[in-house]
Amino acid sequence: MNNTHSIVVGYILWIFGFMGAHRFYYGRPISATIYFFTLGLFLIGWFVDLFLIPSMDRDADTSYTAGSSSYTLAWILLTFLGVFGLHRFYMGKWVTGILYLLTGGVFLLGIIYDYWTLNQQLSDKNARLFS
Repeated sequence: MNNTHSIVVGYILWIFGFMGAHRFYYGRPISATIYFFTLGLFLIGWFVDLFLIPSMDRDADTSYTAGSSSYTLAWILLTFLGVFGLHRFYMGKWVTGILYLLTGGVFLLGIIYDYWTLNQQLSDKNARLFS
């Protein structure tokens, strides 16, 4: 079985889960965005997720392709250094990495896009390495 995502990181992000961080990490951008705007469904959904994280972790592990690129490292780079494009450099996307570096993550809109698509970008990259 692939182990693309870390359950420990999932629980750490859950602490900030009222903003949807753990849901973005596990590839659930729609509910993550809802959590962001409703403070974790008024903290009720956030509390329920404490018990749902193991299943979200299993789902992410089966949904995304494991490989040489670490999902956890890419998410850390996006979350804390996204405006500098370090997650893009990590994925080998040098042109957009430089663009992010010079434009603050393309004026933060690129970072929002990456929050929605980072898991799939990494999965595609890891799958290409095996083909």
